[in-house]
Amino acid sequence: MTQPVALTINGRLREDHVEPRLLLVHYLREVAGLTGTHIGCDTSQCGACTVLIDGEAVKSCSVFAVQADGREVTTIEGLAEDGTLHPVQQAFWNEHGLQCGFCTPGFIMAAAYLLKQNASPTDEEIERGLEGNLCRCTGYENIRKAVRSASEAMNGGTTEASRDLVGSVAAPVED
Repeated sequence: MTQPVALTINGRLREDHVEPRLLLVHYLREVAGLTGTHIGCDTSQCGACTVLIDGEAVKSCSVFAVQADGREVTTIEGLAEDGTLHPVQQAFWNEHGLQCGFCTPGFIMAAAYLLKQNASPTDEEIERGLEGNLCRCTGYENIRKAVRSASEAMNGGTTEASRDLVGSVAAPVED
């Protein structure tokens, strides 16, 4: 037995009939064809499946597709606008905030949510904001740098997080 669902994904309305037990992550990947949202653990531990539902960061492996009925879902594919990367996406690229890239969509979505809630987070707030996401490749430093960089780009200048680094960065040498 299937149920009708109508949800807006990345600004486009989708209507489908789904099994009531179909997880949102599987709906996004298998029905909607949006494979940027990754399945990393099926236990909501890793955060690779993080999406925004009505602007809130949610692990899509912990939500049934029918629970998203009538809601606005944003995936990694919907973060960029008109072919321009979102500042968080650009910062992850610039700061090498990834290695294999598997966890990256979830980190980017969690970071975008964090920066929407707190435009200028400290390093501690960045760590707290991303604690539901796991990376098995990096030491997280470049991920934190990417969030700091995105915060700066979104704020047009120096942020609290970048000020935390001032004492630890050598001054540039002038010719």
